[in-house]
Amino acid sequence: MPRFAYVNGRYVRHADAAVHIDDRGFVFADSVYEVCQIQQGFIVDLTRHLDRLDRSLGELRMRSPMPRAALVAVMREVLRRNRVVNGMVYCQVTRGVARRDHVFPSPDVRPTLVVTAKSLNPAANAAKYAAGIKAATAPDNRWGRVDIKTVGLLPNVLARQQAKEAGAQEAIFVDADGHVTEGGATNLWIVDKAGKLVTRPADHAILRGITRTTLMDVAAKLGIEVEERRFTVAEMLEAREVFVTGATTICLPVVSVDGKTIANGHPGMTAQKIREAFFAVAEKTAI
Repeated sequence: MPRFAYVNGRYVRHADAAVHIDDRGFVFADSVYEVCQIQQGFIVDLTRHLDRLDRSLGELRMRSPMPRAALVAVMREVLRRNRVVNGMVYCQVTRGVARRDHVFPSPDVRPTLVVTAKSLNPAANAAKYAAGIKAATAPDNRWGRVDIKTVGLLPNVLARQQAKEAGAQEAIFVDADGHVTEGGATNLWIVDKAGKLVTRPADHAILRGITRTTLMDVAAKLGIEVEERRFTVAEMLEAREVFVTGATTICLPVVSVDGKTIANGHPGMTAQKIREAFFAVAEKTAI
């Protein structure tokens, strides 16, 4: 079945989708994006994702391409045309097409909007949940505003490639003080020796993940204490559990870091409990 995308007012075949070579998203990475999970025919945590999109646009002084209700209608239509029941929907907004110049173009330049969607196999994630994944640390050399969800992800790309070449599936960024920040495409959590769930505060050093935020709601419902504080690589390696969270994987156990086994080398119960309760707590918007 052919895939379809939305590009600036038109629904087109995915293979034919294109933007102008002078689009600022292409030239400067002057662009923001969001990814929502689709599960059982529902968009998960849509309101929080769109709130974060609005925040990213505001931080970059970029205007929205359309009202929220219209954007939701476009997302639903793209999902419908791609027949997605379990998968993801991707929305990207750029500052638009203009003569190459570092300063902002005229306010009359229209933002570019691209929306795509694809199906994902739930069994693939189930296998990862059962076995866990390996991770590798990398120096956090990203810019100082990773709290804005931009497409400027080259440091993440290089870190994840380095992790892959080391036989791992995720990179874990470490700041100059030796403290863990987050994963290459995820937020990172540990269960410390006291059984407390710990994650780094959502300051400018990490992205305030939507799954991260909803996970805190899940933890509260399950009676699991959460502490937001910095922690070192050494503490991570000694933790009872390590896991990462993201929109398309929810809560994924990490069983080794830099070749060092975490706990007994098997996924832990905390991650499993949170993952099993997540969908019931998350906001669900019908397609």
